[in-house]
Amino acid sequence: MAASCSHWWHVPIYFFMSVALAVVVITSFPSTQRNDYAFPNQTIPHELSLRAFRTLKQHGFNVIATLFQISPELLLLSPQSTIFAIQDSAISNISVPPRVMKQLLQYHTVVSKLSMQDLLGKSSNTCLATSIPEKNVAITKIDPKDRSIDINNVSLSHPDLFLEGPLSIHGVLVPFTSLNPQEIDDLDFIHSPLCAPETPPNNRPEWIRIIRKLGSNGFSSFAIGLHSVLDGIIRDYPELNSATILAPPELGFVASPSPVLERIVRYHILPKRYSHEELASLPDKASVKTLVPKRYLEITSSGNATRVLAINGVDIATPEVLSAKMFVVHGISHALEFPELANAS
Repeated sequence: MAASCSHWWHVPIYFFMSVALAVVVITSFPSTQRNDYAFPNQTIPHELSLRAFRTLKQHGFNVIATLFQISPELLLLSPQSTIFAIQDSAISNISVPPRVMKQLLQYHTVVSKLSMQDLLGKSSNTCLATSIPEKNVAITKIDPKDRSIDINNVSLSHPDLFLEGPLSIHGVLVPFTSLNPQEIDDLDFIHSPLCAPETPPNNRPEWIRIIRKLGSNGFSSFAIGLHSVLDGIIRDYPELNSATILAPPELGFVASPSPVLERIVRYHILPKRYSHEELASLPDKASVKTLVPKRYLEITSSGNATRVLAINGVDIATPEVLSAKMFVVHGISHALEFPELANAS
């Protein structure tokens, strides 16, 4: 008891330090300098933020917890994020300008949600894109037997600390990059490790199988529309290896000009596989990304015992009507309205 009590004073010190750090970093950078692919309206659901904050504090990551509570947009710069939280003792000893601290934090955020199982499924020396454009971290060691991972030669000390909605958090003991006092004045002070990008899969055969299954399961018009715009999707998203397709029974735009049809079909595809259970676990009114840049869909629930989910107000009528390892199809009651087309009509 005495040993644990002897460190009680660390918490207020870390708290006030992190509050001061957050205020300095936030006020030093106007909102116009933030990343273009941040969460819609620069917010995340309050309940999700609160649960992540509590989890971080419970495990001793007080500095990151406080930063997360005060200004989550410092850490969450994409609709799907993985945060590698730095332990208090390591981050509290860092004395650098606000610009450097902000970049350091964003270098510890990967722009996709990755659980420990996801990380173990990757190859050693694989690049992971961070919130800083053209700056990667690398998986430097994988031990599936011991279920251990090193990133930039730093072990994950607290894997799967938080896994909920679009967010994963893992804990690390030290930062992924050293802060050389002679280099921190350089705008490019973070040096990405040499690593190999994941090999883009040949997606066409899988997409063709999806289209055939859609056509034989009552979604013929959507299958025709998807087939018409497939080349553009493969060209623009060569690394898309998982997807959620929201298939309406009828798609009334099959005869529309190609650019219109392409945007409508892409609006019905999410670049990640979401089972019905995973969609239901998202906070009410959570936003999910579509294949149309900067266009998101809102997930809502009826809230009653039947838990009928809706996407932009359209019910998911037949959940998981088609399902495979890398994709899932949910049948929706009717086609989603694309905002510009709805306003035009």
